[in-house]
Amino acid sequence: MKKNLNQDFVVGVDAGGTRIRAVLARATDGSPLTEGAAGPGNALTVPLPELTDHLATAVAEAVPPELRPRVSVVVAGFAGAARTSPDEPGRLAADSALNAALRRLGITPSVTDIYGDTEVAFASAPGAPADGLALVAGTGAVAARITARACAATADGNGWLLGDDGSGFWIGRSAVQAALRMADGRGGPTMLAESVARTLLQSGTLPGTRPGSWSEKEREAYRMWLVPVVMAEPPVRLARLAPLVVDAAGRGDAVAGAILEEAAWLLTATVRALDPRPGERLVVTGGLLGPNGPLTNGLERRLEPLGLRIDRAEDGRRGAVALARLTHGAVLQ
Repeated sequence: MKKNLNQDFVVGVDAGGTRIRAVLARATDGSPLTEGAAGPGNALTVPLPELTDHLATAVAEAVPPELRPRVSVVVAGFAGAARTSPDEPGRLAADSALNAALRRLGITPSVTDIYGDTEVAFASAPGAPADGLALVAGTGAVAARITARACAATADGNGWLLGDDGSGFWIGRSAVQAALRMADGRGGPTMLAESVARTLLQSGTLPGTRPGSWSEKEREAYRMWLVPVVMAEPPVRLARLAPLVVDAAGRGDAVAGAILEEAAWLLTATVRALDPRPGERLVVTGGLLGPNGPLTNGLERRLEPLGLRIDRAEDGRRGAVALARLTHGAVLQ
């Protein structure tokens, strides 16, 4: 049964590797009303019960109980999911978690739909375009060719173990690697050795003297202390160390600067793998590629020869709402 258009609301969800954000918006004009946020939302790496809990928390914050019966469409874009096929593993996990979360909240929309994070990011550009390229660089990193608002091809997005080159995780892991290379003599001096230790130790006290004056025994003690601390955490947590690299590079640390340079090159290679055409639209998003993002200028310099039209999207929330509104309109026809 068709509902009164003026009474309908849609929900857009952007589920990234670090957090989930949900937006309640009017179906008529897409104007956002309320938002909610929760923990990580990668459909492949977050266990299903935990993913369901995070989705329920974010949507509950975004949708007041009195408006839940009036939600007509929910569209969610997930890291780790894509519309390449109906039985794509990430898409199946995301669909299961999202519908379980909605049932928990008593929300029964006419349609729920799952997209990948690149798809909602691309749709976040002005005019909700249907075709072009998207690059997401946050905790993870992936580029995609979007055709008719669906992912037609991807480059990277292979997760912390196998890829995500140039991502926040990659940068954070590189910081630890640089600290360990300094400790065992394979690498040059870097202030990352101290900043990584202070961040992971959280007590402000290093095991031994300051890195610049380490003895051989202290170098070995540092290595034997740091490796178990890192191994005790989920690997993706290394992404939180990326700001240390940005800070160190800003203070003239050559090792940190080289890490950021390599990250920009890796992201450029990821985009190039999709055979971009001159004049084609590229939508970039993620914490590393914002207006003041640490990789924004470096990436744009390297992409300039390709002649792409670059748009920035803050994240995928606007795109998820736009896609929900498109679906809502189709339902009412």
